Amino acid sequence: MAKQNINEMSFLDHLEDLRWHLIRICIAVVIVATLAFIFSRFIFDDIIFAPLKMSFPTYDFLCEIATFIGVDTTFCAEEIPMIIQNRTMAGQFSADIWTAILAGFVISFPYIIYQLWHFISPGLHDNERKHSRGFIIISSLLFFLGVLFGYYIVTPLSINFLANYSVSEVVDNQIDISSYVALVRSSALASGLIFELPIIIYFLTKVGLVTPEILKTYRKYALVVVLILSAIITPPDIASQVIVAIPILILYQVSIYISKIVVKNQKKAQTQVANK
Repeated sequence: MAKQNINEMSFLDHLEDLRWHLIRICIAVVIVATLAFIFSRFIFDDIIFAPLKMSFPTYDFLCEIATFIGVDTTFCAEEIPMIIQNRTMAGQFSADIWTAILAGFVISFPYIIYQLWHFISPGLHDNERKHSRGFIIISSLLFFLGVLFGYYIVTPLSINFLANYSVSEVVDNQIDISSYVALVRSSALASGLIFELPIIIYFLTKVGLVTPEILKTYRKYALVVVLILSAIITPPDIASQVIVAIPILILYQVSIYISKIVVKNQKKAQTQVANK
């Protein structure tokens, strides 16, 4: 049977099509999550708990910088003053399950984008569909860069700051595993989604909700939002917030450039249609 034309599809047909795309996404995530659950010992020992070791690359790098400029820092300490513990019967099992699901989502992200693109692509022009492969690659690359940024920058900065923060010497940092894993998960996932800003701006510009002029006008407000966002996902010290804010501001500038290109192409297409 020939595929039904997008313009002939009813609302229920669209819902049915979306349902099958979501089912494929869920199957992919479950398969990868199952594999992640099987290799959970490697994921926890070598990935999740790696920022607890002072040999973590971020600590080594920041320690070398601090030593070079002659500043004392906790990045050069022998160990992180924190103990991970489990205080509930299903605590470790829950942490394992949710970490496997997150791993399934992260690793399957290119396929998720592929399925979502195939859902919306029938409503696009032929020349826009030609760029589908580039869209999938770029959006996946931005997401993975964001995840790596969250894991190697946001996570160790947060762990180091919070582990060394103390209101009194009588209080020991004995952190529940669910709290620690949630910090690592949220830092990586939030950063990955934030790095999708250029893609979001691209689609908002396509539908006319955003223009380059609007982005430029509200740039100073965006700066405030970025600083607030940085304060939320990082420890409350200026250095960490600046480190996180810089790439987000760069992404905002890239988004302005992308919005300009989209508007320029739209005007060019309108001119070509008017001249026919």
